[in-house]
Amino acid sequence: MLRSTTSRPHSLLVRANRPQRRAYALPAPEPVPLSFERQAAPAGSNGSAPPVVVLHGLFGSKQNWRSLAKGMAKRLERDILTLDLRNHGHSPHRRECSYEDLACDVKAFIEQQQKLSDCVVVGHSMGGKVAMALALGGCDPISKLVVVDISPAIGKLSPEFEAYIGAMKEIDAAKVHSRKEADEILERTEPDLGVRQFLLTNLDRATPADPYHFRIPIDFLQNAIGEIGAFPYTPGERVYDKPSLFLKGSKSKYINSRNIPVINQFFPNSRLETLDAGHWVHAERPKEFVEFVHDFCKE
Repeated sequence: MLRSTTSRPHSLLVRANRPQRRAYALPAPEPVPLSFERQAAPAGSNGSAPPVVVLHGLFGSKQNWRSLAKGMAKRLERDILTLDLRNHGHSPHRRECSYEDLACDVKAFIEQQQKLSDCVVVGHSMGGKVAMALALGGCDPISKLVVVDISPAIGKLSPEFEAYIGAMKEIDAAKVHSRKEADEILERTEPDLGVRQFLLTNLDRATPADPYHFRIPIDFLQNAIGEIGAFPYTPGERVYDKPSLFLKGSKSKYINSRNIPVINQFFPNSRLETLDAGHWVHAERPKEFVEFVHDFCKE
């Protein structure tokens, strides 16, 4: 049974009423091909070890995990595959981006890749919800699940995420020609330099003479904010009974005393570990993060 090692957790997520399910059947999600990178296991390592599939959070991409994935491949002696979820990185853009849609994409990717008949899925934040939806939806190749600083609880996103989208729209409209200009606009919304640098990894331009723009579809993501706070299953509806590891940042409130029971209902064979970090556990405590994943994979 999963237990919290933090004494006084609180929630950044506001509980929301789950909308009633429609009486009619919705069309099945159509998967899109996902962009990905593979960090190969070191030469001479055990080639039969299951690979690890990594799913980033909102506004993230496989690029954010590149350095850490190299270290994971070396320490775990496994291939590490980092994906761009739809509407992120270099994957296709679609207006439909519920967790059913995102999980459908990842399931199709896993089924199409060789050597993924048995794999470990790691997901951070929004990517963690995708990983949980994927496991609960019956993706048989998943042998173990690692969820980083998020729970399957339903709730509204913190207001700053909508503020980020507004700032991104302002940057696009300003047609800036330097990252410094973009950072100055974003600083009005987000004082933390690290968060700004993370968000600005989504800037792109065709040629040095062109203005910068965000490569992610801002309007699609703005319309999906409500979906990102949701979760496709209710407690008791589905259970994933294979081993699951939840990693919480001690300074973060996304996993808390109110939603730990929800985690236990969905994932009865799970445990919780707490690291001295905020929401970006893997970025703030990379060595400890990799060791936890390494030990979990070895069990």
